[in-house]
Amino acid sequence: MNTRLRALFCDHLSIMRGKYLPGSKIGDDSTRFCRSTFGVHYDKDLLPAPGAMMMEGLPDMELVWKAEEIRDSWERATKIVVGDLYDDEGRPLPLCGRGALKRAVADWGAMGLTPKVGLELEAFAMMSDENGRLVPYDTPGAHVYGTGPFTDPLRFNDAIWEKADELGFRLDMITSEYDSPQFEYTLTFDNAVKAVDDIVLFRLMAREIALEHGIVLSFLPKPIAEVGGSGMHVNFSFSDQNGANVVAQGEKGGPDHMSDIARGCISGLLKHHKGLAGLIAPTANSYQRLQPGSLSGFLCNWGGDHRNVTTRISSEGGVKARMEHRTADASSNPYTAVAAVLQAARLGVVNKYDLPPRETGDGFEKWDAKESTAIDLKGAIADLKADTILTEAVGAELVANHVFMKEKEVKKTKDLEGDQLRDFYVWHV
Repeated sequence: MNTRLRALFCDHLSIMRGKYLPGSKIGDDSTRFCRSTFGVHYDKDLLPAPGAMMMEGLPDMELVWKAEEIRDSWERATKIVVGDLYDDEGRPLPLCGRGALKRAVADWGAMGLTPKVGLELEAFAMMSDENGRLVPYDTPGAHVYGTGPFTDPLRFNDAIWEKADELGFRLDMITSEYDSPQFEYTLTFDNAVKAVDDIVLFRLMAREIALEHGIVLSFLPKPIAEVGGSGMHVNFSFSDQNGANVVAQGEKGGPDHMSDIARGCISGLLKHHKGLAGLIAPTANSYQRLQPGSLSGFLCNWGGDHRNVTTRISSEGGVKARMEHRTADASSNPYTAVAAVLQAARLGVVNKYDLPPRETGDGFEKWDAKESTAIDLKGAIADLKADTILTEAVGAELVANHVFMKEKEVKKTKDLEGDQLRDFYVWHV
């Protein structure tokens, strides 16, 4: 088999879409797709979403990549690349999540700062039973921070780690999570676009390798109703023009040693907490995860080394100083989610919002927070529409498309419960 190229983009539903192209195209830098892909829903319903141009002839858009970003793939004789989307006049396509992230990075760059990002992904492993129903992967003896065969009898995570090492994905950790069969995957901090490119490709690789072992690895926020949920925690910091981390003052971290930049970021994330959820927790299933006392980023609060707050500032200082935002899940487009977090944080710095006191409650039975995310997708999308400042910062056309599709999703899922709701999403997320 001759070498081929797999050219990809991450769409509005967090689905990786692409083409296989012949090896002769590896020297090229673009290919075309139908723009109305941005009007396709999980159930393959094609809708006249804003910007998708379904009723204007379903024209092309162009995926453009850089030769230096082509990399080896986990598939035999295949190279792989993620690109940016452009309209038929060569302008950046406003619906492109990767483009929204690049705009957020540029907005911080205009302030002399470079965003650094590290993402934590959580996922549940599922298998088909004799009737073809998805059931949890049997992990006898699994427990939080578990390793070895009792946690992963088929050792599919060993195969993921081996291939990640071979391909240059810089894994920080794979471990089992609190609920079985749940796993966490963490990649090393990097510049924001590189970090998200790595996470979307790693996520795709992990799902495809797991499938070879008979595992459906689901990054859906709540695929098993009776246990906990899965998030996509966004860890971030900023370096200045000298390469110094500007989150902490000096070598000490935590709430008592935050810089003004960090204080501003947290204030922005609190101010835009409700609207932000509609972008970064964007499915009906997300609101089965976002509940009080669930360590999920439900409450509008912040703190230090406290897993029941939404924005957590690390106790580490110096080069390791960082903030962690805990609301997002991987049913969101990771480019759009990170762009939204960075823009909400930037708005706090620019607009000098007041920073409320940090959370003093335990987050299970008591909390100081007066607000939370909405309790369902319908409410979250209403909150997003109301937050016009955040909408403009992320990209008005991207958000308009998102809102349209999610309002349709509310109607599509309103009568679905349990496994029916899960199965609306699970093969895609």
